[in-house]
Amino acid sequence: MVLDGKGQKCVLAYSGGLDTSVIAKWLSDHNFKVVCVCVDVGQQEDLDLEKKALGSGAIKYIVKDMRKEFVEAGLFQCLKAEARYEGKYLLGTSIARPFIMKALVEVAEEEGTNILAHGATGKGNDQCRFELTAYALMPDAKIIAPWRIKEFRDLIPGRKEAMEYAKKHNIPIEATPDKPWSTDPNIAHRSHESGLLEDPMYKPQDNMYQLITPPEKAPDKVTKLSIGFENGIPVSVNGKKMESVELLEHLNKVAGENGIGLLDMVENRFVGMKSRGVYESPGMTVLYAAHRDLEGLCMDRDLMHLRDSIMPHYAELVYYGFWCGRELKALNALIDESQKGVSGEVFLELYKGNCSIVGRKSPYSLYDENIATMEAGGSYNQNDATGFLRIKGLPFRVQASINKKLGIDFFK
Repeated sequence: MVLDGKGQKCVLAYSGGLDTSVIAKWLSDHNFKVVCVCVDVGQQEDLDLEKKALGSGAIKYIVKDMRKEFVEAGLFQCLKAEARYEGKYLLGTSIARPFIMKALVEVAEEEGTNILAHGATGKGNDQCRFELTAYALMPDAKIIAPWRIKEFRDLIPGRKEAMEYAKKHNIPIEATPDKPWSTDPNIAHRSHESGLLEDPMYKPQDNMYQLITPPEKAPDKVTKLSIGFENGIPVSVNGKKMESVELLEHLNKVAGENGIGLLDMVENRFVGMKSRGVYESPGMTVLYAAHRDLEGLCMDRDLMHLRDSIMPHYAELVYYGFWCGRELKALNALIDESQKGVSGEVFLELYKGNCSIVGRKSPYSLYDENIATMEAGGSYNQNDATGFLRIKGLPFRVQASINKKLGIDFFK
């Protein structure tokens, strides 16, 4: 069955890159009135793409600025949760997709349509993040994902054919056979995948990096800085108050110049396969390091351990695309409560890919030198430990004789 738009409006998530440029043309050739929406999530690219979008068959081009909301409600919320997918990935792309779809739904409502389109493939995670968000915000949404349509795949089975299609229709693109990998940019990171990177043994070349100076080429001197937090949220650098977007852009520059924030990993996609991604996350890497360290000074032990215990699941929910689910909403309430008093300043040194914490201070510090000191005196009575250990050791003392009867040896 051939897709026919019958003159209906279709709102396309448009980046101006290879895939969405090709899709815009393909949809317009199938009788859709394509409204291209470019969502600014801090990709720091030329978003003056109206001529290119209209040249690809679109009837309208719209730019939606979501940077502030993305940083404050998305990136900084995950920072407060210390969310890392599979212990490594800082979720830069995962968090961005719901905010992109939120912007698309807003445009669709303004344009009087419920037809949405995106350029995610049927193999990746982004289709989940886009569509689950769309259904949460617009339950009657009709979604077109050309890469899941056989007719489109037969015409354009891969990136090589997409480049040929773009050339045939005079659509300017940056992708070339000499740089056959896909890069997704936003203010949190640069995400690189596909093409040559599909070989897990392929070493990324320096010309791939956009935010990070390769560590061996970084300056031969230490860069010192401090980051201030209020209730878990970064608010200043070197004592200077900064608005959220400005702060992250500044840290991207400083940390990137020092080679901070490179991650090359094989991860588990939601759809069940493994994939290889190379990420540049300079600013967020520094923020995660500083935030975690400040929590060590200000956050109650048991509360920290509770938050840490839910972090892997929290990160999974974000990665899988459940941003608009009630479960994540409820977890965020706990996260917000946990961050009360995580305020202060952390001092760091950056050097050739290394981010070192050298000091921290807070008006809400739980660290009491008079208690912690190993010197004589202080306010801690070491005799109290005797009773504490006798009580804690009671189960072990009771079990000891039984363990002996059972022949249990804990060192074998």
